[in-house]
Amino acid sequence: MQIESLKVFCDLTETESFTKAAQINHITQSAVSQQISSLERQFKSLLIERSKKKFRLTREGQVLYEASKQIVQTYESLHSRLQELKDIISGTIRVATIYSIGLHDLPPYIKRYLKSYPTVNVHVEYRRANQVYDDVLGNVVDLGLVAYPVRDPKLELVPLRKEMMVVICHPQHPLAKSKSVKASAIAGQKFVAFEPDIPTRKAVDKILRERGVQVMPVMEFDNVETVKRAVEIDAGIAIVPLGTVTQELAKQTLAAVQLEDADIHRPLAVIYKKNKVLSTAMKQFIAMLKEG
Repeated sequence: MQIESLKVFCDLTETESFTKAAQINHITQSAVSQQISSLERQFKSLLIERSKKKFRLTREGQVLYEASKQIVQTYESLHSRLQELKDIISGTIRVATIYSIGLHDLPPYIKRYLKSYPTVNVHVEYRRANQVYDDVLGNVVDLGLVAYPVRDPKLELVPLRKEMMVVICHPQHPLAKSKSVKASAIAGQKFVAFEPDIPTRKAVDKILRERGVQVMPVMEFDNVETVKRAVEIDAGIAIVPLGTVTQELAKQTLAAVQLEDADIHRPLAVIYKKNKVLSTAMKQFIAMLKEG
């Protein structure tokens, strides 16, 4: 029996998916099935109830999972400590990020990180906010990058920084003449919004509601790039992080206006699974993100 087989079993248990367990370990689904079957033969026990539609461990499977998790964590911790002793920083970091952070905040950090640690492979996936949390909890990725982080007893949360949010509009829009306006100035305006389940949308809705400001939603999108394109064709105004529109402001395809009486700053954070053994490469990656 190898530790790799126990890790595959743990990943399968946590993701409840042969596909995801295969993806995490860079093997085929068939190889996952073979390793589980091998463990069952070795322990002479059924580990997964295959007759059920929903993934479920047997009692023996649950006992093996709890013990295997400790073994895998101890092994990973040992490997990390030995690397630290040798001053070796290598391996793979799997990151899931929401679109706005991945497209606008992350690239310069990755460039600087890979320059410092060229033997590390950073794999980035762009996901909706809820999927980032699911991927971190399911161990599909090592780290998640989110806005307006939600505290969860199963997660560790590392605050990063806060981004200024601004109103954006077409350059010919009446609001574009001002550098800043009161929140009441956008009342009744056609509004291009994020979809209702996105944390930034919830935060913007709360701020407008607290100030008694009602806008007229005309479109909803799941990422900032599509929101910007809609505003560029004058479909409405929007509220987005300032850092996501630097190129459009430089090209003058969009105008940005600050809200005088609403200090909107979007908090960003790194999340990872509680009790996860962070490799030296992951620790350095988080440290670089915290530097700002």
